[in-house]
Amino acid sequence: MTRTAIVTGSARGIGAATARRLAADGFAVAILDLDESACKPVVSDIEAAGGKALAVGVDVSDEQSVEVAVQRVASELGAPTVLVNNAGILRDNLLFKMSALDWDSVLNVHLRGSFLMSRATQKYMTEAKWGRIVNLSSTSALGNRGQANYSAAKAGLQGFTKTLAIELGKFGVTVNAIAPGFIQTDMTAATAERVGVPFDQFIAGAASQIPVQRVGQPEDIANTVSFFVGEAAGFVSGQVIYVAGGPTC
Repeated sequence: MTRTAIVTGSARGIGAATARRLAADGFAVAILDLDESACKPVVSDIEAAGGKALAVGVDVSDEQSVEVAVQRVASELGAPTVLVNNAGILRDNLLFKMSALDWDSVLNVHLRGSFLMSRATQKYMTEAKWGRIVNLSSTSALGNRGQANYSAAKAGLQGFTKTLAIELGKFGVTVNAIAPGFIQTDMTAATAERVGVPFDQFIAGAASQIPVQRVGQPEDIANTVSFFVGEAAGFVSGQVIYVAGGPTC
């Protein structure tokens, strides 16, 4: 039996790498992102490798959009029993410069989006008596200058993860979170641009502060997702793993 996985924010970066890895693991994968057309290259990659994938446009912060998207996945690809809540945005600024819109936008995508997606998919998991939810947190949950909104959202996801693990465990559903450190993506490139540092210098500077002396790649996170959604991780739930190349504090 082929299980179906949904990965939000998977047109690029960590989400795309995760979608490709889950497809390689044998899942049918729904590629969800704000722009459906942007998902097509990932779908093509998966299909070219012999996998099955579906591109779906969705605004994860919009209740109706989420319901429609999840129903479409269920009807066209199969009942989704794996969910990776990866969709995210940045609206960085110091507190005194941060607008209410910047705050709301980030909290809506990360927290409200993960809530809406989890609520919409849990019925398929509980009916199947098997499911996996993986939420993408961040080392920024520990605090990061200029990211009050992002840090609050990512810390909130850790509490959300632990609560869902308690509520859904009796149905055979595990819920875990991954907190990446510095990962080389378009999002970190945007941060480098915001602070006015060339991206290669930004990466080199970050790598020098990481014990393994390199920055992370999207595949590092995809590999961890692969573990969490596998059968071997059935006794692991409510956990947050920091994938950051070294200890965090």
